[in-house]
Amino acid sequence: MDAEEPVNIERITLLKIPLDIVSQEQLPEVISGLIKARAGGNIVLLSVWDLLRARRDREYRTFIQGASLVIPISKSLVDGARFLTGKTPIRYMPFNFVISLLSILEKGEYSCYLLGGRKQILRKTEKNIRQTFPSLRIVGRFPQGWKRSEEATLLEAIRKAAPSLLLAGKGIRGEERWIVRNSSILNQGFRLWCSDLFEVFAEKKKRPSPGVFNRGFEWLGYCFRQPLKFFRVFLYLYYRFLLIIYRLFVRERAK
Repeated sequence: MDAEEPVNIERITLLKIPLDIVSQEQLPEVISGLIKARAGGNIVLLSVWDLLRARRDREYRTFIQGASLVIPISKSLVDGARFLTGKTPIRYMPFNFVISLLSILEKGEYSCYLLGGRKQILRKTEKNIRQTFPSLRIVGRFPQGWKRSEEATLLEAIRKAAPSLLLAGKGIRGEERWIVRNSSILNQGFRLWCSDLFEVFAEKKKRPSPGVFNRGFEWLGYCFRQPLKFFRVFLYLYYRFLLIIYRLFVRERAK
């Protein structure tokens, strides 16, 4: 039977970086459509800091431009898109997005592979995912800190397991770049990297409250844990400056 066409996703550009507009109601149809079309690929949870990094880093920009889904997680991205294009992307809290994704995959009895994180964290994450999503098949896990000599074996294990979703967390050398550099070896399923995801699953870190997240203040919590991140305020001002320049001189477009 021929693969079905994936669901059409509205994609816009913000400062030359793509963003997808996918509502919570559309998400099951979008994910199922991509799976049936055998068009998994990378899912990017994009923050404003990621957008600025993509503008100066060609490899990372190529990674985002080739992603199957680019989901905004920063309020500043939504505000910026509305300011430049008149479009309003749907913003997701990273953990909530992953929960929705796993729920969709469970309904189809699809599979997941867990990569990264410390051994104890990964073990607790697997246990909690199995309890919450009993019909989701976890076909493998591998903690952070593997040696370069072990990488070929790891890649072959993931390829043979052929997960519907490779869920990657902290501790992977190169972070998202590891995924894009090995994409030709990995299978056609979805691939998603999120830094603190396993720590939240393992109940070692708390996610922001809905009130804090909805106001766009979740980044303050990260700054208190890592005070140097307070200097990101200058990057934010640069981002606002770029929005004004683009509003005056450049026309963003929907794809």
